[in-house]
Formats: sequence, structure tokens, C-alpha cells
Amino acid sequence: MIGIIDYGAGNLFSVKNALDYLGFQNKITSSEEEIRNADKLILPGVGAFPDAMRMLRQTGLESTIVEEAQKKPFLGICLGMQMLFDYGYEFEKTKGLSLIPGEVRRMVAPGLKIPHMGWSDVRTENECELSQGSKDGDRFYYVHSYLAVTDRQYISLFSEYGECIPGLVYKGRIFGTQFHPEKSGEIGLKMLKNFGGLK
Repeated sequence: MIGIIDYGAGNLFSVKNALDYLGFQNKITSSEEEIRNADKLILPGVGAFPDAMRMLRQTGLESTIVEEAQKKPFLGICLGMQMLFDYGYEFEKTKGLSLIPGEVRRMVAPGLKIPHMGWSDVRTENECELSQGSKDGDRFYYVHSYLAVTDRQYISLFSEYGECIPGLVYKGRIFGTQFHPEKSGEIGLKMLKNFGGLK
């Protein structure tokens, strides 16, 4: 069972609909017991980094999520991906979950519109279990104004939008996508299928 973590700041139902379409048993949950019992976990996220971290901490689930993310496949999506890093700098410096080394800073993208919204090509930096079946030139759907700043060893796929945007990051079996796989058509569904098939 894939647990979709509900902490009040996630785009839950588009993720659930994609998993339902793929035939994966899943459940939206804010229960510590269900999170611990899930085979895999997804952390969606929309909104601002400090607000989301505050809401997550208010649930009392932070330590549970950090523990379980190191035991089973874990996927953060969009803001949920940004929360995997050490710090975010949206409005104020805010501590993240520190599951992948790095921080989240506002995009610069000289001469381009921010937020970065729409479809962008990806290129491969390092292959990982989620990027299997993806290739350079595949297009994913993004909506964001902040990006991860992390070492190249943690980047699987990236896009160019005036600067390098890590699109898929990973450390072990902890994964994060800045783009929305659930809104990225067949190639996005393939990525979610890869995640759902992890043991």
C-alpha cells in the first residue's frame, strides 16, 4: 500500500487519481500507524515552504516521516520534494526534513518569467530507479518559483530554464520530483509506475 501523506498542504487527489489509474493500492492518510505500515510513501506539496513545514510539524508526524523515509521507498512531489532538503529560503530561512543534502532558493532565470510554469524538456545527469524509461527530451510539467541547490550526485534528471533546475533528485530510495509526474501524461505515469513497483 502506498501512503499519501495528508498534512494539509498537498495536492492529494491528483496523485491518488494517478495511482488509482495505475492500479496501485493507496490511501490518503494522516495516521502515524498507517504511515508506518505503508509499503511506500508519497509527500505531495503546494504553497510556501515555511507554511508547509509549519503545518507538517503541527501534525506531530515529522519524526515519523523522517524515520520511515529511510526504511522504504519515499517520493516528494513539487513542494514535497523541496521539503526533503536541509533548508528553504522562501520568505524566511526554514529548516526542512534534511533527507537529501542541499537547500531551496528562489529561481533567477534571467529574462524569463517566474514562476516557471508549463512543460520543459529534461536531460539525464544520473540514472536512478525512477528515471528508468525516461530519456533526454522527455517533457514534464512544472509549476514553481524555487529550486533545489544540491550536489550533482543527487540529481537524476534536470531541466534548463535560464539555469539548471533539478527535476528528479534522489538519495538511496528517497526521491523527489520538482515537476508533477501525475500531471505529465504517459511519461509521468511511467515514473509513478516505477515508484509503485519498487520493493
